[in-house]
Amino acid sequence: MSDQIHHECGLAVIRLLKPLSYYHKKYGTALYGLNKMQLLLQKQRNRGQDGAGIATIKLDMPPGSRYISRKRSNNPQYIKHLFEGVFSHFNELTEEQRNDPEWLKINKPYTGELLLGHLRYGTHGANTIETVHPFLRQNNYITRNLVLAGNFNLTNVDELFEELVGFGQYPKEKSDTVTVLEKIGHFLDDEVQRLFSWFKPEGYTNQQINTLIAEHLDVTRLLQRASRKFDGGYVMAGLIGHGDAFVFRDPSGIRPAFYYQDDEIVVVASERPAIQTCIGVSINEVKELQRGHALIIKKNGSVSEVLCKEQLDRTACSFERIYFSRGTDRDIYLERKKLGELLVPEIIKAVDEDFEHTIFSFIPNTAEVSFFGMVQGLEKYTNTIRKKKIRELSTDYTDEEMDKILAITPRIEKIAVKDAKMRTFIADDVVRGEMVAHVYDVTYGIVRNNVDTLVLIDDSIVRGTTLRDSIIFSLSRLKPKKIVIVSSAPQIRYPDCYGIDMSRMKEFAAFKALVQLLKENNKSNLLDEAYKRCLAEEQKPVGEMINQVQPLYDEFTYEQISDKISEIVTPEGLDIEVKVIYQTVTNLHKACPNNTGDWYFTGNYPTVGGTRVVNRSFINYMENNDKRAY
Repeated sequence: MSDQIHHECGLAVIRLLKPLSYYHKKYGTALYGLNKMQLLLQKQRNRGQDGAGIATIKLDMPPGSRYISRKRSNNPQYIKHLFEGVFSHFNELTEEQRNDPEWLKINKPYTGELLLGHLRYGTHGANTIETVHPFLRQNNYITRNLVLAGNFNLTNVDELFEELVGFGQYPKEKSDTVTVLEKIGHFLDDEVQRLFSWFKPEGYTNQQINTLIAEHLDVTRLLQRASRKFDGGYVMAGLIGHGDAFVFRDPSGIRPAFYYQDDEIVVVASERPAIQTCIGVSINEVKELQRGHALIIKKNGSVSEVLCKEQLDRTACSFERIYFSRGTDRDIYLERKKLGELLVPEIIKAVDEDFEHTIFSFIPNTAEVSFFGMVQGLEKYTNTIRKKKIRELSTDYTDEEMDKILAITPRIEKIAVKDAKMRTFIADDVVRGEMVAHVYDVTYGIVRNNVDTLVLIDDSIVRGTTLRDSIIFSLSRLKPKKIVIVSSAPQIRYPDCYGIDMSRMKEFAAFKALVQLLKENNKSNLLDEAYKRCLAEEQKPVGEMINQVQPLYDEFTYEQISDKISEIVTPEGLDIEVKVIYQTVTNLHKACPNNTGDWYFTGNYPTVGGTRVVNRSFINYMENNDKRAY
């Protein structure tokens, strides 16, 4: 992606179903769970880029013993820093101590059977250690302790916050994570108290009741009550002090979650290949957690996938397929190739079928797979041309004529190379702009001046600023006749409110194009009319709101928006033609049929809160307000 946008958080849960001595005997170490957690986080590190954390819970520890351990890091090398801190507790041990699982569990932290890991990429707010997951809600009663981490954004935090205040709570801050932690914690307390009140009249001692609560705690009921008003995209993972655990997915399946289970271990992660690599299992052995369901792991080791919230239509985030998730997943890899292939007809039209004078490449690094698909599509097309020309040959054709036909093939080159080491240390705007323009290196001597057209595929174009200020500027030094930039994602027109950092409408290249077209066509009054409609929508119950921004886009064709974006991303004074081609939403759904969440492209939000957010985002734009829309 040429424009940097924030990734999704990454989640990992491990439950060891055997005693530590089992893993020491079979795998040679009692730290088997920690090693697997480190690998799980490492294999999802592209998802979280400003912090990482881990928490563990030890089962069946006596009172007075530390059974919950947590460590977090917001160091630039967060995973390395995190696990250096964790494993520092074991560096000075004798060989006898390292090989004594029982001693390790009693005497050292992070030797629990339950492990929760998280990679954070904050969509809003400062990168402080306090914002790094997991979060703790501590209590002196073991069954009331809660550790929580998640990959989520909720659209109605204000409503949930006020509900907590209505319960009599006094939350220390208003944020998604703290609100969710306290909401689940409130109903955890309530469930524990309900069970205590049930068993107390039976004559059990308080210590006996603790054990009974742990056995009978209804995690399904707890999550159903706590999540009743949740609106957003989420995967939430929680560990309860006595040893129960859960992973809970939103009813639209917006955020991803996968799991694997055998008689030794239960593993949950945001990405399927991370589990495959970590455990060494095939794709068919890893299951997707169903939307609206929770994977509940009881202290006794029983595992169940239970419906906790009524399912909505599946609208899993398509950006996961285009960009966020690693391309090492088989299905994602094939989908990205298909996205590239489906763009071929428009590309051929843009270069007038002139393969002799066109060079095809990609913008590193995440567009590489869609580039492979584009190349395959181009090769299929050139095969049809060659066949046609061969059929047209006379019986006495020459070798030269045949060679000329066989030479009709896409010219594939690596033209742009990202200089990952480029840093801008001087604050002066002019100097910084000059440095930014050289973030990408280009391959000289391949492009014929003023003759060849350059076609480069990107996986998405959000703001277009990097495209204009760096990529196209760098490509222009090669003096091509024309530059064609192809996006394997459709036009991003609307804000996201389920986890991606795309909340300010004014930054989107497509929205900028829309506003310019309205002004150029003397339709600026439509912006004011839409503003009034959005204000009116806020007076309605949230379930009755409709997206009042969509009608603005209906004023122009998809191609008109793309052509205006082409103008926007063309550097000032550049005399080379620049054309931007976007994937269509129809083709997106052909390539990614099981992940139909497309609200940032279409404005069709899967939850009622999303519609409220888009209207508020437009109001903020019209009022020149940079405040978050949710």
